[in-house]
Amino acid sequence: MGRPRTAAAPGGGESSEAGGDLSSLSFEELLQLRNRVGTKAYQQMTCGKKAPYHTKVKTKQRQSKQGPLEFSAKNPVPFLRQVVSAKKKVHRDPRFDDLSGEYSPEVFEKTYSFLNSIKEREKEMVQKQLKKSRNAEQQENLQQLLKRMTQQEVAQKDWQRRREKELALKKQQREQAQQGRKPFYLKKSEKRKLELAEKYAELKRSGKLESFLSKKRKRNAIKDKRRLPFRKDI
Repeated sequence: MGRPRTAAAPGGGESSEAGGDLSSLSFEELLQLRNRVGTKAYQQMTCGKKAPYHTKVKTKQRQSKQGPLEFSAKNPVPFLRQVVSAKKKVHRDPRFDDLSGEYSPEVFEKTYSFLNSIKEREKEMVQKQLKKSRNAEQQENLQQLLKRMTQQEVAQKDWQRRREKELALKKQQREQAQQGRKPFYLKKSEKRKLELAEKYAELKRSGKLESFLSKKRKRNAIKDKRRLPFRKDI
């Protein structure tokens, strides 16, 4: 009398009932059954649950692109890690960058000559606001602004005057070189003396020479007083 053999395929209807009948099978029959239905189905039939399978463990997480990497404590940290390279900001200074071209005072002055008219209109607006204002704090702020604008205007005119003199001197040197004569080059000390002489003549014409000299004497007296050794009477 032969033994009843009940072996279910993975998708068959007898898989739930075959788990209890496997205890009566021999070892060879069990091996044949595993080879026929497969290891996963065989383990499901014998254990009554799905065969364990290895899942890919999430080794790293990141909340944001710039955030740090988080590694799972279950697996060892890899020797070579993925380093997030931050973008380095490169600051460009147009004064020393070749992309901005070569600086030429003449070209710069011609290109931005319209700024002088804008500054003049702004100065007139500040003067009108100063006349209409009745607030003491606002009047003080407007006076400081007007003074700063006047100083900038005087400095700009002074720079233009020196620039014109330098250009005239260079023109004279080129003419001498073209005539075959040796051009002369002024030293910084000589240029400074000429500038002081011109400034002295300009102050004398405008009648501000005495006030300038008195202020100069006061500044020199303060400097001399600071240089004197401090003596404490005992």
